[in-house]
Amino acid sequence: MTLLSEVRVDSADFTAWVRPHLPVMGRVAARLAPDADRDDVVQDALTRAWRKQGQYDESRGSASAWLCAIVAGEARRARARRRPLDVAVPASSYDLVRDLDLERAVATLPKRQREAVDLHYFVGLSVAETAAVMGCAEGTVKSTLSDARGRLRDLLGEDA
Repeated sequence: MTLLSEVRVDSADFTAWVRPHLPVMGRVAARLAPDADRDDVVQDALTRAWRKQGQYDESRGSASAWLCAIVAGEARRARARRRPLDVAVPASSYDLVRDLDLERAVATLPKRQREAVDLHYFVGLSVAETAAVMGCAEGTVKSTLSDARGRLRDLLGEDA
């Protein structure tokens, strides 16, 4: 389907084309800009995608990867506009504390490793989709994820 690369489509066709990708776009926004309103990030990404729809080229990757790359860019912009919030966590919930430890450990990773971990493990993108969103080769994603797992093992311990 080369729907968008051939000609600018009307809003109903565009809506139908993006609708199946909205859940993953929302997960990308939530992971990459946790302090921003994910719906705002997705909406900004959809606006950008609408304007740039003629640039989509199916031969360069899936629609989902193209849209998620736009969401990732909007998430970076949203993070730049906002300061992180401190979150108080009740100490009585072991799972919540363990999850918070993982979140804190992931937050200490270098930016590229953090993005790869967020996209692959938390959003659920494949290595190929993660590579397309990050604009790099699949081997780079695999290496980055391996480095990130090693760093997280050091931070959380072997049994984490």
